[in-house]
Amino acid sequence: MNHQPEELFSAIDSLLAAVDEGTVLPAPPERVRLREAAGLTQAAVAQALGARVHSVQAWEAGRAEPRAERLEAYRRLLDGLAQRYPAPTAPPTSTPTNADAGARRENGTAISTARTPTPRRPAAKKATPKRLAPAAVADPRFPHGPLAVLDGEGNAYCAGGVVLDCPAKTISQLVDWTLTESGLGAPRLHRHGKDADPLIVLTASAAVRLGLPERLEGPEARRSLRLPEDHPVVKQLTRAQWKLTRRGFGPWPRIYRPATAGRRQCVQLAVLSWDALDARAWPGADQLPPAELARVLGAYATRVLTPRGSTAVSGLELMTALRPPTRPVKDDATGAWVSGTNPGALTAPVDPAPPEATTEHPVAQGWEGGFLDEEAYQWVRDVALLSDEECLLPHAVGLDINTAFLAAAARLSVGLGEPVHVDRPVFDKKAPGSWLVDLSHIELDPRLPSPFTPSGRRPDGPAWYATPTVAYAVELGYDVAPIEAYIRTETGPYLDPWHDRLKTAYVDTLADLGVTGDLDEPAFLAAMEQHKSLDPGLAAVLAAIKSTVKGGIGKLRERPQGRHYRDGERWPALERPTWRPDIRAAVISKARVNMHRKMRKTAEASGLYPLAVLSDCVVYPSPGPSPLDFLPRTPDGKPYPGSFRLGPTPGLAKVEGVQTMAWAVDLMEQQYNPARHIKGGDAVLDEGE
Repeated sequence: MNHQPEELFSAIDSLLAAVDEGTVLPAPPERVRLREAAGLTQAAVAQALGARVHSVQAWEAGRAEPRAERLEAYRRLLDGLAQRYPAPTAPPTSTPTNADAGARRENGTAISTARTPTPRRPAAKKATPKRLAPAAVADPRFPHGPLAVLDGEGNAYCAGGVVLDCPAKTISQLVDWTLTESGLGAPRLHRHGKDADPLIVLTASAAVRLGLPERLEGPEARRSLRLPEDHPVVKQLTRAQWKLTRRGFGPWPRIYRPATAGRRQCVQLAVLSWDALDARAWPGADQLPPAELARVLGAYATRVLTPRGSTAVSGLELMTALRPPTRPVKDDATGAWVSGTNPGALTAPVDPAPPEATTEHPVAQGWEGGFLDEEAYQWVRDVALLSDEECLLPHAVGLDINTAFLAAAARLSVGLGEPVHVDRPVFDKKAPGSWLVDLSHIELDPRLPSPFTPSGRRPDGPAWYATPTVAYAVELGYDVAPIEAYIRTETGPYLDPWHDRLKTAYVDTLADLGVTGDLDEPAFLAAMEQHKSLDPGLAAVLAAIKSTVKGGIGKLRERPQGRHYRDGERWPALERPTWRPDIRAAVISKARVNMHRKMRKTAEASGLYPLAVLSDCVVYPSPGPSPLDFLPRTPDGKPYPGSFRLGPTPGLAKVEGVQTMAWAVDLMEQQYNPARHIKGGDAVLDEGE
């Protein structure tokens, strides 16, 4: 390779400048030595630098170098570690002390076990960390991150590796300490939003130490999932002038005082032994040691938001955090700043149109005009439609669409205000709403489910449909003549920032588990087979992100709870601007249409038809155990346009499970859905409830 002298001189000048500026990094082996000397995992370094694990791996292997601000931050980290852990000049000859022998590694961080017991002191003005691991501080108001996990000895493990001394002996003292000394919290996600309240996660021993029962006891507490009003802890909070939200003191109690002078005083608690972390959404998380649980929850808080309840609650809260209903506006008459509506947001509760409501809703009482039935697929092909060639294939392969509801939410225009009734309207695919239309004349291949019903059966007359369903009928080339409609005139892509944040969280977490977008299809399939075992903590974060998507969409149509409810009564969820069953219906409608389009394109290209569909999982007969054995390709070997494509991003597919074709046919003959069991168990149909 030939270089001109001026090019070489320029390169040398740049290298000398880098040396002068101190931006030359240590050699790759030294980078590894420094990290390991501090007991840091690659994941911890990646989280602190806002990078991905595979990027840190590349830096340490010398395959790549950090750029821009990460270069300076990484150099600063390595310089700090070099001061703490200088390279040994000779083999050590001294005998380790007891304190040295007490040093151990726990979850990738070095923690000293040789602690000297000290008497508890009254709360100081500032909490002092017992150990501080290098971490990026995004907001100086919250130096210790968004949350902490508290154990029974008063150790508060923070997301960034800090362990704080928490002297609180009661819940009231814990709330005071959290607000005044802990340095916990997170900045707002939108400039017109609110900072996230600090979260304290209580282990079972911490709950007992603070006067709570280890488990909710008594029939009333177990039924209502909250402490009774006369419990000493509830009375203690009342005496200290703290308030509880309407949910009371349950697994996710929110404790607050009314804001004064614009200062918010609120702390979110989570009680692990009361099943605060649902095992379906957070698999294995409640069994993690406190430091590791803090890392896991911290990763979720950083990528999604600080948990405020179940993943369903967090999914709904994220919508509001990213599109707050109000913003400050200047009053032209007085010149004062007052609260005004935020364009593009859901700003006030609105009642649905009668066909969009649930049957118990007040507007549905006496309504006999039918209801929307926009739900996820539950369909099994008639075994009489199976060909001999299909039955002789050896395998049944299940494909799962990555976060199908999230993919459907992308660039989806939804209504922002109240519905408007229209008779005999001309269909407009750009108008969000509900349409009464007869699609029963549309005849499609019976080896595919109907795209218009969740059962996959052909409609038998006029019915209510969301806009994406009717738009798909038009896409297929059929005329539609709506009888009536409820449409929204104020519209917008309300879910876009929600989609974008959750998509980034999903893709980045998968990448940290070794599943990146640059993998070819065989490498992607191989990476997906082992990604959960690489880091079970991050695998739990990934599961929680997926659950946040489905649960958040489901919360848009939260139904009444409690044995005393009677049809026609209003329930608390109706007072939220985000109680919007029409938006939920539009998302599920689009997801189902997206699935049908992929199945139709696959059949068009290869003549292959599905055996069954359950929500976002579809099962195909296959000559081999891999989707690469049956997915259609173009002549140049690329995935057929519009069909299923493998990959890690929302809307692409991965393997759900593989069984024998004989197994699938046997289930179909018994009227069971192979898609429910293809993974080797009983799948939970979660279509957003």
